[in-house]
Amino acid sequence: MQGAQLRHQQPVPGRKPVPRGASRMVAKEPMSVRLPKANFGFLKALFWPVLLVALGFGTYEGAQRLLPYADRPITKINVQGDLSYISQQAVQQRIAPYVASSFFTIDLESMRTELEKMPWIAHAEVRRVWPDQVVIRLEEQLPVARWGDEALLNNQGEAFTPRELANYEHLPQLFGPQRAQQQVMQQYQVLSQMLRPMGFSIARLELRERGSWFLTTGAGSAGPGIELLLGRGYLVEKMRRFIAIYEKTLKEQITNIARIDLRYANGLAVGWREPVAPTTAQPAVAKN
Repeated sequence: MQGAQLRHQQPVPGRKPVPRGASRMVAKEPMSVRLPKANFGFLKALFWPVLLVALGFGTYEGAQRLLPYADRPITKINVQGDLSYISQQAVQQRIAPYVASSFFTIDLESMRTELEKMPWIAHAEVRRVWPDQVVIRLEEQLPVARWGDEALLNNQGEAFTPRELANYEHLPQLFGPQRAQQQVMQQYQVLSQMLRPMGFSIARLELRERGSWFLTTGAGSAGPGIELLLGRGYLVEKMRRFIAIYEKTLKEQITNIARIDLRYANGLAVGWREPVAPTTAQPAVAKN
C-alpha cells in the first residue's frame, strides 16, 4: 500500500509488555482478612454486671459473718439538752423497753416517737454512736401562756397539756377557738411588745367566736389592771391610738379607769371605776 507506514511500538522501559489476548491476574487476600472477625462486645457488656453482683454477694456474706461480732448490746444512753421541766430519770424510764435491743436492731424512730409523746418534750433527736451507745438530744417546751383552763401554749402557739397546770397560774391566759391557737399567740406577742414600754403586761387576751378581741392588763407599776375592748381587726392601729391618748390624757387618771373601749373609728370611750365608799366607824355603845 502506498503511503502507508507501519509503526513499530517501542516497549516502555521498566514495564513488562502485556501479552495480547491474556487476562490480568488478581492478587488473592490473606486468609485472616477474608475470615469474619469474632465480636467480643457482648462479653464486655456482661462483665461489669456480673462483677457487681459478685461483689455485692461477697459483701453481704461478709457482713452476715461479721454481724454477730459487731452487733453489741446497748450499754450507755447519753441524754443531752437543757432540762428544766423533766428529769433524766423520767426519760430513762420512758425508753427502758428499747434499751434491751442491740446496736443495730434498736428502733430509733420508735424511740423518738415515744419521747415526743411526753408533754414537756417539743423535739427529740436519737442516733447511734459506735460501738454500744445511743445519744438522745431533747428540746423542751417553752411555756409562754395558758390556753384556756386545761393547757399551755409554747412560743410557736402549739398547745400541750402537762399534769401540773396549777404551777403556771402566773402566766397570761389566752382564750379562743381551738383552730386559732397560733393566731392568738401571734397577737399576744405583738400587743405585749407595744404595751411593755408603758409598764403594762397582758394578763388575759381573748378572741371570741365572732372575731372580737378583749384584752386585760395585769396590775403593775402602771397601776391596776384595765380592760381594753379592741373589737374586730386593726388591732395595732387601735393600740397605737390608745398609747397616744394615754400619754397625753389618761396616764394621770389610770388608777381610776376600769375599761377603755377602742371600737370607735377615731376615738375611745373610758369607763371609770366606781369610787370606794369610805367605811364608817360604828359608834361605841356604852353598857351600864
